[in-house]
Amino acid sequence: MRRWPVIGAALAVLWLFVNGVEPAPMPLAGAALSGLAVGMPIAYLFRRFYASKIAIGGLLRSIPATVIYLVLFLTELITANVDVAYRVLAPSMPIEPAVIEIPLRVESDAAITTIANSISLTPGTLTMDYDGDRNSLYVHAIAGRERDLVVAPIRQWEGYALRIFDEERSPTDPVPDPDADTEETPNGDTDGGESDGK
Repeated sequence: MRRWPVIGAALAVLWLFVNGVEPAPMPLAGAALSGLAVGMPIAYLFRRFYASKIAIGGLLRSIPATVIYLVLFLTELITANVDVAYRVLAPSMPIEPAVIEIPLRVESDAAITTIANSISLTPGTLTMDYDGDRNSLYVHAIAGRERDLVVAPIRQWEGYALRIFDEERSPTDPVPDPDADTEETPNGDTDGGESDGK
């Protein structure tokens, strides 16, 4: 199936959320029609920027993982807001900023961007950079000394992103070590294998 109509419909749904439509049949129908009137032409005009076809079966299989990802993200968003408010209002200001390197298992641009944006949207963390050679994100955290607490939600998101974006690795695969030494192959070439983080 062509992808641009699906994206146009997604833009129409986004339009409903942006406009904050009253949950009644007539206002919803009107907003949905205006969203389609705006979303479909935009999706058609920019159709060259994404793949022309989309596998509906794969899209449907990714829906449960997408819903869980959103629930996990919203839970972390609320928790992080409370945590940052506490740190700012506490007399001792328990803020220990640090930059943390987070190697990734996801490799597609869409998956990396989704995780990077989720990190930046969560209070207390900010994605600073991405190293393509190491396939790692560099994240600034106000509680950087507690590395495990910063990394744990990101690993959860990544596990579901692997399913959503149909990545080669699975959520049970280990995180690649970007510092792993390359191994000598019998013909003398070096081979970093899976562990080199690309």
